[in-house]
Amino acid sequence: MNSSTLEAVKDVIVETLGIEDRARIEGAATPLFGSIPELDSFAVLSLAAALETRFGFQIDDSEFTGAVFETVGSLAMFVDRNRSKADFAAG
Repeated sequence: MNSSTLEAVKDVIVETLGIEDRARIEGAATPLFGSIPELDSFAVLSLAAALETRFGFQIDDSEFTGAVFETVGSLAMFVDRNRSKADFAAG
C-alpha cells in the first residue's frame, strides 16, 4: 500500500466523520468498523462518496464489502486497487 494513499485516506476519514482527535486514526492497523463510533451505516456511504471524489474512481457495489472497512490499511489498499483500475481504464 502506498504511504501517501494511507495518509490521504486517514485525512478523508477524519474529515468525513468529523473526528476531532486525529490521533485516534493511528495507522494501517487501526480498526474501523465496530471500533469508531462515528462509522455507522450512513457514515460508510458518506465515506465512500468522499473517497470516490477525492481519488477519482467509482466504487463497484460488488467490491464494497465489510472487509474493506476492517482497518485503515484495508481501506487504503481498496483505494489503491481502484485508483489503479481507473488509471488503467483511462490510459
